[in-house]
Amino acid sequence: MRRLMRDPSVILLDEPAAGVNRTLLHDPLAAVRRLRDEGKTVLLVEHDMKVVMGLCEAMFVLDHGEKIAEGPPGIIQADERVIEAYFGR
Repeated sequence: MRRLMRDPSVILLDEPAAGVNRTLLHDPLAAVRRLRDEGKTVLLVEHDMKVVMGLCEAMFVLDHGEKIAEGPPGIIQADERVIEAYFGR
């Protein structure tokens, strides 16, 4: 994982798990956790819900560009609008 600035306060990641072999995913995710634990703000766009649920403290869920939910992973996971958007009815 590369950073363009020496000490950024905000880091934007777009699909960091995409194309990464599941057995090798531990290292980049550990790096993201370290950055978060150092007090960096990490904005993560990711479709892999296992990755999102394991990394994020707060989530915003979009459906067709509209925010449908906001909160911690446990609340998001149980939100009916999120379930319907991802799995349908």
